[in-house]
Amino acid sequence: MPKILVQSAAAPVTGFTDKSAPSPLAQAIRAGDFLYVSGQGPLDPQTKEVVSPDIREQTRQTLKNLVAILSAGGATLANVVNMRVCLRNTADFAAFNETFREFMAGEKVTRTCVGGTPHRAGVNVEIDCVAYLG
Repeated sequence: MPKILVQSAAAPVTGFTDKSAPSPLAQAIRAGDFLYVSGQGPLDPQTKEVVSPDIREQTRQTLKNLVAILSAGGATLANVVNMRVCLRNTADFAAFNETFREFMAGEKVTRTCVGGTPHRAGVNVEIDCVAYLG
């Protein structure tokens, strides 16, 4: 079964350390009935810059980026079965979780949330996901 690359202009391509070099990552890959979305952060799709230092605004932008890629792959949040979250500062968990809950509007997923250091300065949250399309 071939993998199908999924791309959305409404979300930034991530995975770069040098913005002038092409990213080695796909925004998402469809394999069979599953869509695997690469980790997204709070980057503006046009400028590729962090939208705000505020964890709530970063969470909303990160989820908007995920939704744009899901849409390009023929999915919505209703198709998502799993998310992984990395928070730079675990003290942000309560504010992150409140914003996450509001954005998800009752949609349920499985999720793991860990503290760590996202690859780019100023990025305080990164989220990836897996969606089932079958």
